[in-house]
Amino acid sequence: MQNSLTRKPIEIKISTVVAVAVLLHDASIAVLDAALKAMTAGTPDFFDDEFAIVDVESIARQKLDWAGLVALFKSHGLTVVAVRNAQEDDFATIRAHGLSIDVVSKARPEIAPTAEPSPAPEPVAVMAEPAPAPSVVIKNVPAMVIDTPVRAGQRIYARGADLIITAAVNNGAEVIADGSIHIYAPLRGRALAGASGNTEARIYALTMEAELVSIAGIYRTFENGFPKLPAQHPVQIKLIGDSIEVSSMKSAA
Repeated sequence: MQNSLTRKPIEIKISTVVAVAVLLHDASIAVLDAALKAMTAGTPDFFDDEFAIVDVESIARQKLDWAGLVALFKSHGLTVVAVRNAQEDDFATIRAHGLSIDVVSKARPEIAPTAEPSPAPEPVAVMAEPAPAPSVVIKNVPAMVIDTPVRAGQRIYARGADLIITAAVNNGAEVIADGSIHIYAPLRGRALAGASGNTEARIYALTMEAELVSIAGIYRTFENGFPKLPAQHPVQIKLIGDSIEVSSMKSAA
């Protein structure tokens, strides 16, 4: 009884929530619906109730059907929780639909006022010193280690760290890391590296059978089959420009 009396009725704790960023370049619900169907290839659980932040910067000045957009994404398994880069005039309407405003800072560097130029100083002879040799800084990145299979419906997130998994990532499972992901077993589910925007993050897997891979928000699916790679060799997945590259780690020797 004493424990129930001293327990707080509500507690607030810091929690990390991963959300999909959806960049809209068209305001038409029909066009967006067709694009989502093409993207998911009709897979009903392609987006498994993921949270989504909708970025409308490129169409912010157009008249947007907020109720239609929310319903559209919900029908494809995406739960819109916030809107980014919307016009301030739309804030009230957006909030009326239960959405938050995701504010993106776009501060510009201050420019000092122009001053009258001062006379150039007389040149002074200076003995040049050799530049110091460049130093190599090795950043210690922590890692989360998982030794058990990641089963369907499970989601593991290595916040601010690499993720190392020594067992299989099964279909329907999702593994996420702000750093790189190393899987010393088959990858059959989803793997999302560089979740906080690190474009240098990579994914390594002993066997490539993934449903989806992503690096820094750029993703690739394999409904049309996997790249032809040598058998019995681990793979490396990295970001090249705006494309995901899957390659064999077969030794060149």
